[in-house]
Amino acid sequence: MVKAAIIGAGHFAYRMHIPVLAARDEVELDSVCRLGAEELELIRKEFGFAFATENWRDVLEREIDIAVIASPHHLHFEQAKAFLEKGCHVLVEKPMCLDPAEAWELARIAEASGKELLVAYGWNYKPGLDEARAMIARIGEIEHVVCHMASFTRGIFSGGGMERWKHIAIQPDRSTWEAPEQGGGYVYGQLSHALGILFWLTDLRASTVRAETFDAPTAIDLHDAATVVFENGATGVFSGSCGVPNGHGFEVDIRLYGTEGSVVLDIETQRLTLKLPGGVVETAEVPDGAWTYSCEGPANRLVDIALGHGRNESPAHVGARAVEVMHGILASAKQGTRHDIKPASTAVAE
Repeated sequence: MVKAAIIGAGHFAYRMHIPVLAARDEVELDSVCRLGAEELELIRKEFGFAFATENWRDVLEREIDIAVIASPHHLHFEQAKAFLEKGCHVLVEKPMCLDPAEAWELARIAEASGKELLVAYGWNYKPGLDEARAMIARIGEIEHVVCHMASFTRGIFSGGGMERWKHIAIQPDRSTWEAPEQGGGYVYGQLSHALGILFWLTDLRASTVRAETFDAPTAIDLHDAATVVFENGATGVFSGSCGVPNGHGFEVDIRLYGTEGSVVLDIETQRLTLKLPGGVVETAEVPDGAWTYSCEGPANRLVDIALGHGRNESPAHVGARAVEVMHGILASAKQGTRHDIKPASTAVAE
């Protein structure tokens, strides 16, 4: 049996990660942690956890194999680090953390420990998306990237929008999205999804970011626009917006232009297309609904890896490259200048 711990059993963990683990016959739900004694007891009883606590460090004393870190964003680094060092495979919610140096430190700890760190990028586990890799391999050196994500989240990031979840026993904590010091805002909360796909499909790594944001009165970003230069010299345009009207789906559009061709990945229209010289167009066949967003994949893969099979499709280096860009967008917008990203080899040492 794989013994599991949940750190930060909030709304999303209650709605997604815990039920996924509970449905696996190979998993024993050992430990659960969250603040709020009443909610903690509700979750313990509903899912049959052996141990429940409001202090996450108590769980470090338990004999567990996997840990899911679903706490507020600013707590991810310390908690993921502790459970990797304990010897657990770890799934951490996106964003992986808020600071690039800490993100690369987590990547090094995971490598040194021989354990996997997975970031909860649900799309990375959807069938057929990885076909984009084979297409990208045929377009030569990547010279330009467009990466855009928009979603129906204006209400969430501007103080409302919780009505759709009012029937769920564990309610969302607004501070997760609305407090700047805790990683609130669109970049960390939503654009992180698209970046997780981009850096999973390519080896690109940003070197500079110049950005502007449109902010809410609470000082968190609602819309984002950035130009990026990558280490190989390629340019990029990144954008994010919470402005999709309610009743519509996610917009995720990634376009890559190389020396020999281009690739278009459009999640909303389920389109994956390769364009080559001579008017050649190749389009992947995508079953209807295959790319509709959900996040069962990462938790299921965490269990698979603990059992000795399955590949990590959202590893630490993907999360770290995404954190660099997210941090860079917000830093550049705040400072009004270009933000230079430190090499990974020096990020922690400094």
